[in-house]
Amino acid sequence: MSPRQTHPSVFLVLILPFGAMSGYLTVTIAYLLSKAGISVGQVAALVAQSYIPHTWKFAWAPVVDTTLSRKTWYAIAGVVSAVGIWATGMFRADAAHLGLLSAVVLVSNVAVTFLGMAVDGLMAYCTPEDQKGRAGGWFQAGNLGGQGVGGGAGLWLAQALPAPWMAGALLGLACLACLAGLWFVDEPHAPHRGHTLGRSLLNVATDLWSMARMRVGFLSLVLCVLPIGSGAASGLWSAVAGDWRASAGTVALVTGVFGGVVSAIGCLAGGWLCDRMHRRAAYAAYGVLQALCAIAMALAPRTEAMYIVFTLIYAFITGLTYAGFTAFVLEAIGMGAAATKYNVMASLSNTPIFVMTQVDGWAHTRWGPGGMLYAEAVGGAIGLLVFVVVTALVPNRRSTAETSRAPA
Repeated sequence: MSPRQTHPSVFLVLILPFGAMSGYLTVTIAYLLSKAGISVGQVAALVAQSYIPHTWKFAWAPVVDTTLSRKTWYAIAGVVSAVGIWATGMFRADAAHLGLLSAVVLVSNVAVTFLGMAVDGLMAYCTPEDQKGRAGGWFQAGNLGGQGVGGGAGLWLAQALPAPWMAGALLGLACLACLAGLWFVDEPHAPHRGHTLGRSLLNVATDLWSMARMRVGFLSLVLCVLPIGSGAASGLWSAVAGDWRASAGTVALVTGVFGGVVSAIGCLAGGWLCDRMHRRAAYAAYGVLQALCAIAMALAPRTEAMYIVFTLIYAFITGLTYAGFTAFVLEAIGMGAAATKYNVMASLSNTPIFVMTQVDGWAHTRWGPGGMLYAEAVGGAIGLLVFVVVTALVPNRRSTAETSRAPA
């Protein structure tokens, strides 16, 4: 463990740029593109593209585990990510710039994965076993809160300031300020690092395999690839706001600032509950709530009031699911090559988000907003059924926290 236990709220600050980048794209840029005549399907494709680096980041996670310090990686990635947010806002919201915008989104999201990996490693070592749910709650409160606040503030600034690049520049500067959080966390020892890079990489691979062989690790890996509690619809709320006749101000508030605050509260509540019950079961239960919310929204009238109510309920439940995810992953990975193990699971978990975002966009084009919401619910129900079956079939092997032991 780190010689100094870190208060979980520090992880909220450190992960804010990660969420802010996503929020700026899914709220600000998505809304501006939809208003410029870009179809929901094209917006969904752009948002889905931003998930590609998060789906494959496990491939470069060992770099963070075996080179430089976690704090150094955070500082480098923080600067590049801030520049990426600024660059995203440099392009006009029209079809002519979609190609360049897509390239910037892709590169920026590669950079921010390194920031997330650094925080993952720090959190795994600096959090005691009985507080993993709490740490996951604060961590995801920063992630989802950053998405909401960053997206809402970005949209408001984009409409209020004379030049569109100014909104991205101000958000980038705010993300740079999060570097101050590094003062409140110690750099933990890295027992998995050997005398050579080759030995370090072998230790990382051995540690990862040890986790996957245990029941808790295997079931956690399975849970990551299932579309349970994906929250994919939240990436399209601003693009489909017109179906509920929601104004720009409403979108900025409920998918931005208010949504960020509500989802952050959901994260803290979800993390607190995960320290008091079975963590994987809690995550599955949160996913059921999210599917029920999507069904209720599909059945409700298409009014601005219903848009406000259900997007905020959905935001709260998404906070629950994200905190539940981090809690059960921290339980499964232990310590050792924490960044690699966490990001293998995070990469897997972004696969259903990527798929469901595409499915939701396709379903909206084919069947409208109701079809999009029903598709979201059906995906969650299928995922839950598969997880119940797999859990029943997997034998109850040893589940001690031996993954925390790094190989020699």
